Amino acid sequence: MSRNLVELSSLAAVEALRGDSIVVVPTGAIEHHGPHLPLFTDFLVAEESAKAAVELAAANGVNAWLLPGLAYTKSDEHHWAPGTVWLSWDTLMQTIVEIGSSIAQTPCTKVVFYNGHGGNVALLQVACRELRRRFGLQTFLIGGQMPANGGAASGETESGLGIHGGHVETSVVLHLRPDLVDMGLAVRSVPEHLLDYEYVGFGKPVSFGWVSNDFAASGVIGDPTTANAEFGKAHFENNVTKSAAALAEIATFTPAPVPLRAGFSASAG
Repeated sequence: MSRNLVELSSLAAVEALRGDSIVVVPTGAIEHHGPHLPLFTDFLVAEESAKAAVELAAANGVNAWLLPGLAYTKSDEHHWAPGTVWLSWDTLMQTIVEIGSSIAQTPCTKVVFYNGHGGNVALLQVACRELRRRFGLQTFLIGGQMPANGGAASGETESGLGIHGGHVETSVVLHLRPDLVDMGLAVRSVPEHLLDYEYVGFGKPVSFGWVSNDFAASGVIGDPTTANAEFGKAHFENNVTKSAAALAEIATFTPAPVPLRAGFSASAG
């Protein structure tokens, strides 16, 4: 059975969705990813990961459904590069709010954003609270196992700085769509000078505003030269397994504490 919600009729969708149902919305980007990767790298990874995670979760009894993803998002850190197509923060925020408003008209109360683009993280965190406050939806953000710096996990030669177009992203695309990767154009571009700073940097206490060509003309932040499809397959499948497990937990999650039984108080020891 397909888990694509839009393949159902309106009546069938209402019958399929329940209070414990989860609607998953992939969020990616159309942006420069160096000379070796396609523009839709983040959207490809987000959509394929979300689809596989929803199908795996559903096979294990979770009432999860997939909506079409958002390809055009907040990726203006790559504004300088031809081919990047991005929305302003307020346009994207309003888009997400209106999607949430539509979902709130169904029996479903849980919405998950499966994000594949680091530049969306801060906005999606704000959007999750906005949808919670406005529509009473329970909202969640799955980041494809992204670390705190908002980029892809780093490879061994990247010193924790492989956040864009590097080893991991390139490996995953080599697994998903090897026909779209040109390893002959892959270049190493690791901003190792950032390691000299104690407080300021990716994954450090002080974050900073940046655009991708601050570091190199290639726009790459990482080392794609070490990428391989075998690593990409293992990384992708591990993320899918963890994301499916997260969806199972989300299905039963409630922010409210379990009510105390009569005769007990919160201060009872």
